Amino acid sequence: MRLPYGKCYNGSTGLYPVKGCDVFTGIVQEVGVVSAVTGRKLVIAADKAIAGLEPGGSIAVNGICLTVTGFDSRTFTVEVMPETRQLTNLGALRPGDGVNLERPLALGGEVGGHLVQGHIDGTGRVTAMTREGEAVRMRFTAPAALMRYIVDKGFIAVDGVSLTVTDRDAGSFGVSIVGFTRQNTILASRKIGDTVNLEVDIVGKYVASLGQPESGGLTAAFLEEHGFAVN
Repeated sequence: MRLPYGKCYNGSTGLYPVKGCDVFTGIVQEVGVVSAVTGRKLVIAADKAIAGLEPGGSIAVNGICLTVTGFDSRTFTVEVMPETRQLTNLGALRPGDGVNLERPLALGGEVGGHLVQGHIDGTGRVTAMTREGEAVRMRFTAPAALMRYIVDKGFIAVDGVSLTVTDRDAGSFGVSIVGFTRQNTILASRKIGDTVNLEVDIVGKYVASLGQPESGGLTAAFLEEHGFAVN
């Protein structure tokens, strides 16, 4: 068995990527602006996220790991496959829309949020937004298949933003968007009914899998399903 896509293991931080690997932290680096949508191509204007980009490199757009197919000094282009458009909120993007951007975690980089793969598990909808001082409390619905992985004080990525779950019930969960996150991501501009991309904590998936008697433990099939290459 090989380590996943070239990732290395560090005893203090866990898995992190070397060249050619895609792991994120859920700490948005910049809000980009969609400048064009043409077929599968999505052109996004950005500043910080463009620095150091290479053709074939990866970038998370609203939490979805995408491959950069081209760029210039002010924009970059990615291709969005039909399945991704259908299963995430990227299919609803129009010119002028803001998007959360994050470059992959660099070797030895700080994990400010939590480890995020950029593989969306499903979508939810905004059901409530309430100002609380400088913060905004938000509530989202989530599919039943994902709610089992969402726990109080646990991690979740919403549109690529690493957040802590403040509470949950059978079909929804709440988070608190602090002032910095409100000002530097697109979450505060969301409206009731908007669709958001959700990625649950990968550690929760592993724990749930290992806890199932019929699972047989951590299997090769489970590892492959979550991006690990198995010989």
